[in-house]
Amino acid sequence: MKKVNLKKLTITALMAAIAVVGSLFSFPVFGSKCAPVQHLVNILCVVTVGPWWALAQAFIASLIRNLVGLGSPLAFPGSMCGALLGGLLYKYGKKLPFAYIGEVVGTGILGGMLSYPIAYLVMGNKAAALFTFVVPFLISTCGGTLIAIVITASLKKTGVLGRMQASLEE
Repeated sequence: MKKVNLKKLTITALMAAIAVVGSLFSFPVFGSKCAPVQHLVNILCVVTVGPWWALAQAFIASLIRNLVGLGSPLAFPGSMCGALLGGLLYKYGKKLPFAYIGEVVGTGILGGMLSYPIAYLVMGNKAAALFTFVVPFLISTCGGTLIAIVITASLKKTGVLGRMQASLEE
């Protein structure tokens, strides 16, 4: 049986909590709630704990946001696609821009398109179409990704990011 990395589990839980609290700072765009803090947290998770932990964080944050009324079911495909694609691209590409691109494409395009069946079938939004949520999701993810770029580039430049990654692999 594989040993669970308690440090990664703790970071994931903290990041999910930050994403939930950060969703208090959301704004509506074309019928969707844009929460840029979620995308910032996705990227921070991706570069510290990896793709699967980032995916878990996105799911947990989306679930809690929905349970307490801070989000909608559209939070699931948006945040989870961005976290997973950003995480996988960063894991195999080993460069920060891969995490950023993965978050934007995963959330903005893939998550936006996957939101259509949820909006139509689950939420009863008969006006929804395949690309209805792409623009609002892109707005949200680009805002969070820009903040993440500033933070992660600073962490990398000072060497803190490398030390964080090394300490989580122990």
